[in-house]
Amino acid sequence: MPKKRKQKIRTDFRKKHESRTRQTDLTRDFREHGFAEDESVRGERVSGKGELTRKRTVIGEVSEDEESGLAVHLDIDETVCLRGRVLSVHGLQSTVQTQDGKLYRCATRRLLKTLSTDQRHVVAAGDQVLFRAENEDEGFIERIEPRHGMLCRTSKGRQHVIVANVDQLLIISSAAEPVLKPNLIDRFLVTAEKARIRPIICINKIDLVDAADLQPLAGVYGQMGYQVVLMSATTGAGVAQVQRLVRGKESVVAGQSGVGKSSLLNAIDPELGLRVNTVSEENQKGRHTTTTAQLIPLTCGGYAVDTPGIRQFQLWDVTPEEVAGFYRDIRPYVSFCRFPDCTHTHESECAVKDAVADGRLDARRYESYCYIREGDPA
Repeated sequence: MPKKRKQKIRTDFRKKHESRTRQTDLTRDFREHGFAEDESVRGERVSGKGELTRKRTVIGEVSEDEESGLAVHLDIDETVCLRGRVLSVHGLQSTVQTQDGKLYRCATRRLLKTLSTDQRHVVAAGDQVLFRAENEDEGFIERIEPRHGMLCRTSKGRQHVIVANVDQLLIISSAAEPVLKPNLIDRFLVTAEKARIRPIICINKIDLVDAADLQPLAGVYGQMGYQVVLMSATTGAGVAQVQRLVRGKESVVAGQSGVGKSSLLNAIDPELGLRVNTVSEENQKGRHTTTTAQLIPLTCGGYAVDTPGIRQFQLWDVTPEEVAGFYRDIRPYVSFCRFPDCTHTHESECAVKDAVADGRLDARRYESYCYIREGDPA
């Protein structure tokens, strides 16, 4: 494959790094000094280095991978850098592990942080990075390699990349304490379909209910080709099956607080000793135990990513028109609707609505589709 030629690229950078564009204390200045000559910026230099510009010139390649998050792949001196994997991100510091297992505490190069991006944080757990070591255990991340398999959501209008470069998503839910939320499972499934990550549905705490009551829900997902594991991290039921599924894989474990994500990882690999907590008796909600996504090497091979509990999961970069395409059970009926732009919510002669009425499509799944399409939170 021919090597791409490096080039000078004009790219945007974050607004917060420019000087304030407008005074906010005009009333006070008027009272103290009266009217004065307007000194506001009305133009800028032709070179593009004035106060109004938000662009800069960098050396690198234009990224062709939309999932990478950054529009530019920076050119750096790779001979002075080490390759590593981000295990976790704590504020401005990232823990990076090299191929020989050595750990470094790394800050992020200022240029990376100033490049304009939709991401809430430019570095995420699971990233493959090139970093420059400053001493035996500290360094600076110089470049983030292109990503695949990202689990992300919308947070305050921006992209929150929870983890990058994973093979499969273990969607952990609980049969009770806290209550089972099928609609949250559906949101994770849509994200997995979009990111092309293999989803595995794990329903934990089956020892607290009659497992037969879960069969209808498990059957609906099973008919669509999703693997469903009924398990209990307390009694050990189903743990061996999950252990086989994660062996040698890069897996992310996600779900709401209190469903037993850390308990499951402890059951899979007892040497981990992850901290766990109980569910609140007052509101049946989990207490946050895991505070940041963390890449954990497993003794059986591969990595698992333990993530903080999620109570709401708002999809990132999924338009209402795309939602039906990410539902495996709805997708086959879409082309049979009378109108090519059918929303499957109110139109007549809609094949999706007819399938629900005839019992060929699960009514709860259809309601879940409607909620997501309307943008309602989980």
